Amino acid sequence: MFIEKQDSNSIEDYTDLLKTIGALSNLFSESHTPYLDYRVVENIFCKSFKAVNLARFDCSADAKKDDIGIGIKTFLHKTKNQKIAEFNEFAKELKNKAPEEQVILISRLRNERIAFTKRNYGISKMIYHLVTRDDSKFYILETDMDTINIEKIKMIKSTDSSLKFKDDKNEYSFNFSKSTLYKKFNLDNVLVEMPVEIIEDPYEFLKYVIMKNAEIIKRTKEKEVPHVIIPLFSVSKGEKFVAEKSGLNQWNAGGRKRNINEVYIPIKADFYRKNPNFLPSRNKAFNVRLPNGNVINMKVCQDNGKSLMSNPNKALGMWLLREVLKLKEGELLKYDRLKELGIDSVILYKYNDEEYSIDFVKKDKLEEKE
Repeated sequence: MFIEKQDSNSIEDYTDLLKTIGALSNLFSESHTPYLDYRVVENIFCKSFKAVNLARFDCSADAKKDDIGIGIKTFLHKTKNQKIAEFNEFAKELKNKAPEEQVILISRLRNERIAFTKRNYGISKMIYHLVTRDDSKFYILETDMDTINIEKIKMIKSTDSSLKFKDDKNEYSFNFSKSTLYKKFNLDNVLVEMPVEIIEDPYEFLKYVIMKNAEIIKRTKEKEVPHVIIPLFSVSKGEKFVAEKSGLNQWNAGGRKRNINEVYIPIKADFYRKNPNFLPSRNKAFNVRLPNGNVINMKVCQDNGKSLMSNPNKALGMWLLREVLKLKEGELLKYDRLKELGIDSVILYKYNDEEYSIDFVKKDKLEEKE
């Protein structure tokens, strides 16, 4: 697995930080079971192991280290059933199917999103990293993030409110009211056990530490990287769609002969009013780092800067249409494909006028997090 292959200093830093946060549990409750917020665990993991933090993005991994994708979870050690995916946009579709069809659709969607994550970030293996909480201690466990073996599915129980099923490796359940898929984790193989000493009065402790180190805290405060969200879809009569002859389907436009990978990311008219200095001026080239680590050259094009293209133009389409979305040449990108993968927009980060990075998100979901 992952943690067993990391150097001892990184592991010590990770466990020390976990215990430090756990020591502050009385800020939140009076339980003997230490408290951990899942976002804190994700950040500590990425800091200690120098991993890429993917938790803000709509994918199946919370972190990436080398070619390993890691789903990070923290929960009470006694609660084995944990949420692993949501399919809110498919709630109505699922309700109209028979239980056997529901299980197949849920499994296919789950597998598609794991496959998307691996393609998008250049990942070859996916695992879960678990930090479970027990009386005055934390445990660390790891297990494979398996796709669901559709050929081996067996229904355990079906009701109007939920499904329970398994394949040849794992047991799952699905809650219809929350459109949420759960996995039953095996917690027998603990890799690390660490005692946690909870501070009786964390308020006085924090006041003392912060007052004594106020200048250091001021000097180390990080500035958030500027970013914008650009939808990959349009809306007509309340319905989302991808235009058939422009944008990500520009290769299908009429007129001159076009490369089969010719695409652009459309920029709406109000973008520059809201973000006047975010992008360089028209035809000024800049570098964009892709989620898999590769870099392509891009520029703003067309009248009023309404498109974002790569140079050469086919580079963007080869990455986005072929490598990530897995569309065949000549196959139109439709909104249903974005919906299936749980994305519908890109997020663009700006480091300076010549260096940017890009990733996929679901527009509404990211705005909720912010």
